[in-house]
Amino acid sequence: MPGPLDGVRIVDLTTMISGPFATMMLGDQGADVIKVESPGTGDLLRYFGTTRGGLAAIFTTSNRNKRSVVLNLKEPRGVEIVCRLVEGADVFVQNFRPGAAERMGIGEAVLREVQPDLVYVSISGFGETGPYSHQRVYDPVIQALSGLASTQGDPGTGRPAMVRTILPDKLTSVTAAQAISAALFARERTGKGQHVRLAMLDSVVAWLWPDGMMNHTYLGDDVTVTPPVSTLNLVFETVDGYVTAGALSDAEWHGMCRALEREDLLSDPRFGSVAERSKNFGALIEAADGAMKKKTSAEMLARLDAEDVPNATILSRDEMVTSPQVEANELVVEYTHPHAGPMREPRPAARFDVTPSSIRRPAPSLGEHTDEVLKEIGVEDIEALRSAGVIQ
Repeated sequence: MPGPLDGVRIVDLTTMISGPFATMMLGDQGADVIKVESPGTGDLLRYFGTTRGGLAAIFTTSNRNKRSVVLNLKEPRGVEIVCRLVEGADVFVQNFRPGAAERMGIGEAVLREVQPDLVYVSISGFGETGPYSHQRVYDPVIQALSGLASTQGDPGTGRPAMVRTILPDKLTSVTAAQAISAALFARERTGKGQHVRLAMLDSVVAWLWPDGMMNHTYLGDDVTVTPPVSTLNLVFETVDGYVTAGALSDAEWHGMCRALEREDLLSDPRFGSVAERSKNFGALIEAADGAMKKKTSAEMLARLDAEDVPNATILSRDEMVTSPQVEANELVVEYTHPHAGPMREPRPAARFDVTPSSIRRPAPSLGEHTDEVLKEIGVEDIEALRSAGVIQ
């Protein structure tokens, strides 16, 4: 059965992660994603990190369900072909620095003349105005300026720390995929396309705010300030490993005290309510940590589970792949990539019971579908274009 976005065509001129991971998710949901790359190297993510068969693992898992077309946009014919692709498209996505698309001849005004109801998407680091809008951006820059690195800082020294995954890039991708779907839905109702603008900085600040900025939300006086959530480190050492557990409600707290064999804490006024526990979380963690160090992980988790307290063992990445719940969810799938060989990756996370998502095609080699796509839009002089350096 086709996916929920079957029939939607996306022309994708994005590179790295913030755009490609978004269009990959839409491709999983059935959209026909045409990835337009530059001659020679294409998307630099093809070569970053762990590689085999000329393809990086991070590229293959961010660009499945796409077709690759190589166009030289420094040539007028290359720009003309992009416009012809857009004629039959629903969405156009680019993540150049502000102003670059206009200089290349593929700005919104030009493409909207070609396709009036187009959903035109611009992803940038900082937005289109302001003192940083001209700068190149990578993930750590956004972590630094959004407050995320500060949030991750050491509670004792205050030294900032980076999240050890490219969170701003991937979070922006998820935000972009949702925004594109919403714009397509609005177009179905109104018949009008629109320009969706998304900055990585905006995505991360909005995502960080509810917990990371709770002490900066209310203005004025009479505000009860609690320790930042970022100071909470719910990692507990046991005799043979590490576990996590948390108790928010009174019922969970009572159960946790019984599991820890620390029922004396139930009469401690510092922990008598959710509000008091949140103010005295450091002391609570210290008490729990001391009790857990006396038991094995299996014993501790069994006691917590019996009391209906949220808990889990802390798995390594190797352990996660084969963990019972991941296997029960059939989350990790294996197949053979035609160039990179045997591989595994997560299936699309969202499950649709009528219009299922699927991995229909592996990540493409550079320019693998140039001829196929150009023939679909009626381009006939393909070999002449290749000889002229317009395509690869």
